[in-house]
Amino acid sequence: MALKITHECINCDVCEPVCPNHAIYQGVEIYEIDPQLCTECVGHFDRPQCRAVCPVDCIPLDPDHVETHEQLMAKYQRLTSGLKK
Repeated sequence: MALKITHECINCDVCEPVCPNHAIYQGVEIYEIDPQLCTECVGHFDRPQCRAVCPVDCIPLDPDHVETHEQLMAKYQRLTSGLKK
């Protein structure tokens, strides 16, 4: 699954710079995650870096974007190879 940021976000700015896929961006009110770019850090790290640094634990799995580990790895490979889907 991709991750999402909930309205508990306090805009502390710690998640955006640690995202290896540049999936996190400042939205209108809070930071948001682009599900097309989020791999839950699969291929980069053992765990999602945004969740590791979030002080308010506001980054759950996004049930609207369910993906298996294999799908996340394929997305990682596509993103790092420079290919578009």
